[in-house]
Amino acid sequence: MRVIITIPAYNEEKDIGNVLDEIKEIMDKTNYSYKIQVIDDGSKDNTVEIAKKHNAIVYSNKRNIGLAKTFQKEIFYCIKSGADIIVHTDADGQYDPKHIPELIQKVEEGYDLVLGSRFRRKLVGMPLLKKLGNKAFSKAISSLIGIKITDSTTGFRAFTREVASEIKFINTFTYTQEQIIRAAKQKFKITEIPIETRKTRESRLFKNPFEYALKAWINIFRIYRDFDPLKFFGSVGLTSFLIGFLIGLWFIYLHFTSGIQGHLGLMILMILLILMGIQIVLFGFFADMNKK
Repeated sequence: MRVIITIPAYNEEKDIGNVLDEIKEIMDKTNYSYKIQVIDDGSKDNTVEIAKKHNAIVYSNKRNIGLAKTFQKEIFYCIKSGADIIVHTDADGQYDPKHIPELIQKVEEGYDLVLGSRFRRKLVGMPLLKKLGNKAFSKAISSLIGIKITDSTTGFRAFTREVASEIKFINTFTYTQEQIIRAAKQKFKITEIPIETRKTRESRLFKNPFEYALKAWINIFRIYRDFDPLKFFGSVGLTSFLIGFLIGLWFIYLHFTSGIQGHLGLMILMILLILMGIQIVLFGFFADMNKK
């Protein structure tokens, strides 16, 4: 069974060498056949040279294309290299590599996607606002997929070749939540293990927590829309119809009590809400019939 440990890197000359050494020290104590690949996302420092010096297989993007697209390239190269199990980690040393064999073991036990959860042990170095946001995302995703997830944004994970080859991404911002949702919807088995983390530099993925939250929620809604259009559009349509229906009941009440006088604008709103609700529900049916 071939294991490929893949690491995206952008201007990580400070940490990449130590990260690679730590991984090799851990993996050399196991019986796994493994390789380490680094995907350089257009670094302008000595990341590539240091990674090659530490015997990693290095692929470079011609320019910086971001984490989500780089992750898709990682998967492409892993599949091309014949990986049976893919382990993804970060280049800044946040995730302790001692947990890599535990991730692999869970895959060998029959799980398709194994997440390293930072929230199942004492978490170090994460700002409070980001921590609360991550917990909110995880609860929302757990509700959506019917599986308890405590860390939906972790970059420390292992998954099978089947997960890598069968899941297609639409997200251009981050891969973390999308891979979980799509894996669950495609009936892959998902689990978590508790991991220890270390404090590192500030995240480069987003300028501020509010920008990250906005983009993450938009992406969750997009995935939800694509995978369960009947439920998504049905909920919106029925809500619209229900509001219009309640306004209609109020008009019926007025008719049998004081009589309907004026309220033309509200009556037009009622009709629009009811018609819009019916149209959205019908659209959900059509989208559900045509989804791939």
